[in-house]
This record gives sequence, C-alpha cells and structure tokens, in this order.
Amino acid sequence: MNTLDAPSIEYGQLSPMLIVFGVAVAGVLVEAFVPRGGRFPTQLVLTIGGLVAAFGAVLALSGTRDTAVAGSVVVDGPTLFLQGAILLLSLLSVLLVAGRTSGRVSTAGAFTPQAAAIPGTVAEKEATRAGVVQTEVFPLLMFAVGGMLLFPASGDLLTMFVALEVLSLPLYLLCGLARRRRLLSQEAALKYFLLGAFSSALFLYGVALLYGYAGTVSLTGIADAIAADAGDETMVLIGIALVTVGLLFKVGAVPFHSWVPDVYQGAPTPITAFMAATTKVAAFGATLRLFYVALPELDWDWQPVLWAVAIASMLLGAILAVTQTDVKRMLAYSSVSHAGFILTGLVAADGPGLSSTLFYLATYGFTALGAFAVVGLVRGRDGESNHLARWAGLARQSPLAAGVFSLFLLSMAGIPLTSGFVAKFAVFQAAAGAGAGLLVVVGVLASAIAAVFYVRVIVLMYFSPPPDSPPDVVPPGPFTTTVLATCAAVTVVFGIVPQPLLDLANQAAVFLH
Repeated sequence: MNTLDAPSIEYGQLSPMLIVFGVAVAGVLVEAFVPRGGRFPTQLVLTIGGLVAAFGAVLALSGTRDTAVAGSVVVDGPTLFLQGAILLLSLLSVLLVAGRTSGRVSTAGAFTPQAAAIPGTVAEKEATRAGVVQTEVFPLLMFAVGGMLLFPASGDLLTMFVALEVLSLPLYLLCGLARRRRLLSQEAALKYFLLGAFSSALFLYGVALLYGYAGTVSLTGIADAIAADAGDETMVLIGIALVTVGLLFKVGAVPFHSWVPDVYQGAPTPITAFMAATTKVAAFGATLRLFYVALPELDWDWQPVLWAVAIASMLLGAILAVTQTDVKRMLAYSSVSHAGFILTGLVAADGPGLSSTLFYLATYGFTALGAFAVVGLVRGRDGESNHLARWAGLARQSPLAAGVFSLFLLSMAGIPLTSGFVAKFAVFQAAAGAGAGLLVVVGVLASAIAAVFYVRVIVLMYFSPPPDSPPDVVPPGPFTTTVLATCAAVTVVFGIVPQPLLDLANQAAVFLH
C-alpha cells in the first residue's frame, strides 16, 4: 500500500480521550475479574487516576491548534478549554458518586464498604439493595466522559454523531440505577432513551441532508460549500434544522426540554449532578463548533431561530420553576432557563460571544454540581427528601448545608460577588455588542423571575418553622466535603476575581477553521 494513503492517527493529540476510554475498558475488566470486595477501591483509584492523567494530557496540549485522524478531530482552544472543564467536573462527580457509594445507609444501619462486601452478610444484602455495591457505575461514567470529550472536538458530523451516542448510551443506563425509587428511576431512563433515540434519528437525517448538499460531512467542507452556494439552499436549511434539534435536545432548551425535569428527578442524585454539570458543557461545545465553523455564512438564517429558542428557554424555564414543589424539578427547570442564557452568548456569533459562553459553561457546571450535592444530603426514612415543604427550617438543623445551598442558588440567580453574576453579565454584554439588545432585556426579566423561586427557597430554609418530622441532613464524608468545598470556592473566587478565567476563555475563543 502506498505510504501516502496510510491513515495517520495522532495519538498525542487524542491522548485525553484515549486515556479515558482505556480506563473505561479496564473498569469493565475489573468488574469481570476482580473479587467483589476489591472492586470499589480498584475502580475508584483507576477512575480518579485516569481523569487526573487525562487532565494532565489536556494541559500538555495547551496551545495546540491542529487536526487529527484525517480532520475528524480538532484540537484547538475551545476544545481544550471545554475538555479541561469536563474532566474537572467529572472528577468531582466521581467523588460525589464515591461518597454516596461508600457512605452509611439508614436501612442497613452503620456499616463500612468492607463489611458490605462480605458475601452473605446482612450488611451485604442491604448494601446491594441500597446500591452501595454498584461499582459498574464507574466504567459507565468513564465511557460517558469519553464521549463528552469527543463531542466538542468533532471536526465532522459523523464523528459528532458517534460522540453523541457514546455519551448518551451510558447516561440512559445510569439514570435507571436508583434502587430506592426504582420505578421513578426506570421511568426516567426509559423517557430519556426514547426521546434521545428520536433526537438522534433527526440529527442523523440532518447529517444526510447536509452531506447531500455539500458532498462532505466535514464542518469546514460544509462551510466552503455554503460560501460557494454549491446546491439547493432548502436542503441545507432543513439539514441545519434537524441537526440543531438533536443538539438542542441535549442542552435541554425549549421546546426540546420535556425530558429534563423527569430525568433530573428520577435519576440518582449524583448522576443528576454529573449530567447537569458535564452534559451541558459538552453539548454546547458541539453546538458552538457547528454554528461558528460550519454555518457562519448562514447566520441570518439560524440566528432568528436561536433567538426564539433562547427567549422561550429563559422565560418558560423561569416561570415553570416558580411552580415546582420538588427541589430537583426546580433545579431542572432552572437548568432549562440557563440553557437560554447560554444561547444568548452563542447567538452573538463573534469572539466575545464565544469567550463569554465558555466562561458561563465552566462556572455554571460547578454551581449546578454543588447544588445537587447538597440535595443528596437531605434525607428521610424513604431516601431523599426533595419536597420543598420538608426543607422548611433547614438552617436550624444544618446551618452549613443551608448556607452552601443558598450560595449556589444566589449564583444561579446572578447575584453580584458570585460567578453566576459575572457569567450573565458577560453573555449579556456580548449579546448587546452584537445587536441583540432584545435578548438582554428578556434575560434580565427572566433573571428577575428566577430570583423569586431562588429567594423563596432561601426564605423557606431560614425563616419558616420546620415540619413535625424534619428530614435528616447526612454529615458529608470526605469525598462529598471536597466536592462542596471546591464548588463553593469556584463560585466565590470567580465571582470576586473572575479575570484569570475570563482571560483564559478569551485566549481559547478561536476555532481552527
């Protein structure tokens, strides 16, 4: 075979993804061959070590601007910024999962993971029923992380579709792993799977139409074909619409948000935290690459559509969140609203819009992860106590949990001296600079509406009398404490001193065309 035709695989540029996928495969082998008692510590060390190594590989690639595997993977500033954020958020998510996996379970009494791993004991039976020995969650998480790393780095639409499926399939399984509220969890997983399958089919059909128009699935090739006016404009517009539907489903934007509250409520809370923090980062990364690299010539066609989606997401998410009585559903609709805020930066279609969106994605991920980590600590006899009425007077029982949760809520509301305020200000400034003043007005109005339900929860925790049988606030273990401390520190530090991260986002905000 001619050496000129030999495929070239740049292993160094692919190293973050290769490390994560390698650890995921090794985790599957651990489940098959390591005795039950040794699976948890082995999986934990392997997973944390793999994520740290992958993050080191991202740092080593800093400044790289190149393509790999014949252009199907792009390594540039936005790719590395988003991959770094995904890996850090995934590392904290793994610690949160490990904290819940190794913690105490009220129905089984106080026991250690070692005792729970002894076959035949009462502790082992109760632990299995409570999900304590579900170590298969670690390789599933790593497969999902691998897909998330590839998603924003995709240089063509087929690679993007493969990444979409690789990150989605493990999430469908992870959503159904809750043992205490099994039917609700399985219902959430089924809804997510069915709706996700429809959105993937629409995405793939859109890819076929764009290939028919441009003769290539490469993002840069599609951009060149559009610039040359190479075919039927109707075909390319329909293809863009279908691909956009698949991406907007993943980010949870209106009107493709119906899965968000059900899945967030039904999935195990650590998995919900993982999804809320990382999936949005990966999906918006792919969306940014599609519109900024492949479709800049058609901005007059897609910007009005994204305007409408952003406005609907901000307003509908905020209004529906006010009506919720379940904490996880409230945070789910809050996530829908934040998808609209992030789209406000995306529609600017310029450098400031890209950098502000990157900053928003990074900071919101830590805030969402911390908020769900607190939700997992408030528990009753039947598991988590997510009804808002059960959170009344929580500050008297656990001032620390109430204080940290209030910090995350204030950040989501965009209160000054939190990272959420800086993120909203950045995307609003970018949108105003690009002539999207209407979006800014709607965004401010949606923020005011959202402040109602955020402040309502804070008032409930601090000024309402507790219920007759208040829930317990489980003391966080070292893993969960690390997650809460890190997320709180990021929320405060980048609210007071945001310039280092803003500078990093500005430096990264240049796509390789």
